[in-house]
Amino acid sequence: MHEISQTNIDTFYRTIGINVMRIRKEKGLTQLDLALAIGLKSVGLISVAELYHNKKHFNLEHLYKIAAVLDVTITDFFDDVVDPRTHKAPIHFL
Repeated sequence: MHEISQTNIDTFYRTIGINVMRIRKEKGLTQLDLALAIGLKSVGLISVAELYHNKKHFNLEHLYKIAAVLDVTITDFFDDVVDPRTHKAPIHFL
């Protein structure tokens, strides 16, 4: 069994946030546009989760809604995530 450190978890969430931000910007949406589109009233969650600030991150429901709004598959957010079995990047999903 492979041990997963807190550093691995932090990198995982940070990578997902970076991917959400990259795709959001590619699609021409602001943080506010995205927040409102997924039913939030402000950019608070989007802004901190994209940067993984104070260990705030997106949950699965957020990612599901964000994928729908950005017209991508949810797996696009996991591009370049470190493989927890080998601790090597990246994991590429089909």
